[in-house]
Amino acid sequence: MKPLSVRQIRSILAGELIQGSDHVIIHFGAYRLKQIKKQNTILFSNKKITNWDALKKYFPLVLVTDQEFRKNGQLEELTVLKVKDIEEAYWKFVNYYRSLFQIPVVAVTGTSGKTTTKEMIRHILSAEKNVSSTNSSNNSRTAHLYYLLSIDDDTEAAVFETAVGEPGDILKAGEYFKPTIGIITNIGAHHLNYCKTLEAYINAKGEMAKILDHSSVLIINSEDHNTKKIDLSNYLGRIIKVGVDPSCHFKAEDIKYGKNGMQFSVQHLEKNYAVFVPGYGAHQVYNALAALAAVHEIGMDLSKAIEILKTYKNLNKHLQVHEGLNGATIIDDTWSLTTTSLEAALNVLSDVGKAKKKVAIVGTITDLGSWGYVIHEQAGEIISESDVDILITIGFHARIMADHLLKIGTNATVHSFNNSTLVFDLLKEIVDENTIVLIKGDMYSQPIIELASKLRKKQ
Repeated sequence: MKPLSVRQIRSILAGELIQGSDHVIIHFGAYRLKQIKKQNTILFSNKKITNWDALKKYFPLVLVTDQEFRKNGQLEELTVLKVKDIEEAYWKFVNYYRSLFQIPVVAVTGTSGKTTTKEMIRHILSAEKNVSSTNSSNNSRTAHLYYLLSIDDDTEAAVFETAVGEPGDILKAGEYFKPTIGIITNIGAHHLNYCKTLEAYINAKGEMAKILDHSSVLIINSEDHNTKKIDLSNYLGRIIKVGVDPSCHFKAEDIKYGKNGMQFSVQHLEKNYAVFVPGYGAHQVYNALAALAAVHEIGMDLSKAIEILKTYKNLNKHLQVHEGLNGATIIDDTWSLTTTSLEAALNVLSDVGKAKKKVAIVGTITDLGSWGYVIHEQAGEIISESDVDILITIGFHARIMADHLLKIGTNATVHSFNNSTLVFDLLKEIVDENTIVLIKGDMYSQPIIELASKLRKKQ
């Protein structure tokens, strides 16, 4: 955080100094007690705090409140600013702080690929610039203030992941970050427990266009079916399309698998560039296209960005290939699970596992609410279109995929388990060096993560 004095903050908020000093310097911000981790933090709160002893280790502390506060001689290192409305004061502070920095800020959303795309952008930009970014996939709305304040006078660019748990989440992120570049990687079916319908989820992702102004850039996947449904009629900024369609500003051609990644050619402004991106799958090409478009827009030479991209390290548990049980090839994709990422993973299984027996282990898709049955049936249909030889589902709801696959007809052998205990024993019997196994789950499914670990060969 750029250090600010209480005097500066008081001027911005039109606050009254109840106790403490105008000369205290603020280095951190919080709007919840549990967010206070360091001294010299400014806390915005309308709640009465009773246990000051627990907070003394974080003194000097600055409290901004719209509640009555009597000067307390026992709390000498506590500075208190009284404001008329705490909500209004908080957003004045947020808006003021963001206004201090005229830097490119990239916001990335999508059902799948947003963390990977964000990390690619961070990796490429970091070769030349000091970059602030979301940590891994920690994109909770409660972390927005923390990430905003990670920008300081040394920051030259920022890239933040903006997730959708419910409608309005991206709008709220926009109030903090005010991005200059927005990216929508793709839109599948997820978080329907709060969005209720696929249309509402698409609209929630489409909020990205609403948080960008007329001078901004929106980067979209040209071929994504649901992204095409977003109403962009009121968006006044530029649109950059990436994909394989001839209309794309960044167009991929000659896509093929290489050693540990994808090789392709990208066409931009009538020039062609050879690209290698670590990580398997055509979807990785789209992630790379969006990342290259973003960093080029920021001002990086495209040839240099492509060279740096070669050194990107694919994220843990994102379609990582290992030698494993009985000499089988194991594809560990236990980071997230949506129908979009399932389809991408099955394509990788097919492409990497040519001439091998293909086993897919799939867990439950979460955050679907009343749509759970329908989406798991859709997952079964996606599996039916793959060349999987053996399907193993783990979990009560995951069984819906298996049952639907059997209902519509399949040549695959199908097994369903309520937990992973018996799966390993089955795999010991059916896999060998001529087998490739995809294990697909999400970061919250500990049994599947543990199973993936057991399947991988110990070093």
